[in-house]
Amino acid sequence: MQKQRIEMDYSRYDFKNPTEYELKFEKGLSEEVVERISKLKNEPDWMREFRIKAYKFFKNRPVPQWGGNLNDINFDDIIYYMKPIKGKVDRWEDLPEDIRSTYDKLGIPEAEKKVLSGVEVMYESEVVYNRVKKELDDLGVVFCDTDTAVRKYPELVKKYFGKVVSSNDNKFAALNSAVWSGGSFIYVPKNVKVPMLLQAYFRINAASMGQFERTLIIVDEGADVTYLEGCTSPVYSNDSLHAAVVEIVALKDSHVKYITVQNWSSNVYNLVTKRAFAYENAFVEWIDSNMGSRLSMKYPSVFLMGRGARANTLSIAFANRGQHQDTGSKMIHLAPDTSSTVTSKSICVGGGRTSYRGLVKVVKGAENVKSAVRCDALILDDDSQTDTYPYMEVDEDNAITTHEASVGKVGDEQLFYMTSRGIPEQEALNMIVLGFMNEFIKELPLEFAVEFNRLIAINMEGSVG
Repeated sequence: MQKQRIEMDYSRYDFKNPTEYELKFEKGLSEEVVERISKLKNEPDWMREFRIKAYKFFKNRPVPQWGGNLNDINFDDIIYYMKPIKGKVDRWEDLPEDIRSTYDKLGIPEAEKKVLSGVEVMYESEVVYNRVKKELDDLGVVFCDTDTAVRKYPELVKKYFGKVVSSNDNKFAALNSAVWSGGSFIYVPKNVKVPMLLQAYFRINAASMGQFERTLIIVDEGADVTYLEGCTSPVYSNDSLHAAVVEIVALKDSHVKYITVQNWSSNVYNLVTKRAFAYENAFVEWIDSNMGSRLSMKYPSVFLMGRGARANTLSIAFANRGQHQDTGSKMIHLAPDTSSTVTSKSICVGGGRTSYRGLVKVVKGAENVKSAVRCDALILDDDSQTDTYPYMEVDEDNAITTHEASVGKVGDEQLFYMTSRGIPEQEALNMIVLGFMNEFIKELPLEFAVEFNRLIAINMEGSVG
């Protein structure tokens, strides 16, 4: 039987729309660039000082030498700020034609019409479109871009901004803290159950662009919210950089589900710090996909701060030739009766590499902790590679922690069995791959599950042989 081969067709996402920019910085990073960004945004002194301090942290921290290879990143060859239009709009028709055309091709307006929820769109460095349904306003839910939140809700932002992920947490969190722009800000009042999916879409359109959105989600006691972000970019010969920070504060008895569906191009470094604080009886879920990009390093984490807090991470990684998905999760148990589950599924093909890198930590005094980690990898050819780096630090005797890992291949016998029953070989391979991912796919809203299936399956035609 011929060796199977999967190709990811990127044609739906690999397009470059010529865009007229109101403002475009020259390449390179300096303290003057950081000051200029803050001044353009008319920020308060505390935010400008936060940025400058973070820039100094960034300069003093070396490039990490663990995980993926980051040594080829040239920070002086990145554009740190681009403003596509003057201000943002709340009517889709008011966007410039070039930007609207970009998102039309990605299907964003259709998704908005079908799901009918709060929608935010970020293009390069700025949020260009934001529409919040009246029923969200009536519930007291705040959903806007983070720049607007700094101006309109300064006390709330200042209380939590940089408290979950500090500006000196790691080199790329420091970079984001210095030059951040855009991103989502959400506040859900006490006992409010948001009845709809909140969505944001992030698009890098220009070559050598750096996108550094900052997302802050605060869910008050007894509240509930689900948020989904989508990310895409076209392919250029130059590398681009995506270094985002996500901070979530889940207060007592609250629930937060954060879903990421991304398909970065193969020239993007995707280096993201995502962290949540879960207080008493709060429940935090990360549903995380990692597709595309030259290198992804992303480890959504939860600090279980209060008794009875719970956390789940369900992630999928897909690596093709020239790609390394170094992903995982961290669960830090700081209180008794807390529990966590990590499920990681990865697929590599064409010489791609996937790595699971995770941490479960149980501090002394955090009694009756339960934590389970499961890593499943599927290798589709002899040239690909998968690794697992699980770390467990348990300082409390009264805790139950487990880790299991499996690695499998799609064998000739499996394909022969299915083809002998009349299923074409390409369709059989698609079915195996999608079945392996089903645990992740069923967590997605219907429209996005269909799109995810398209990303994985519909463009595999011709991949066998």
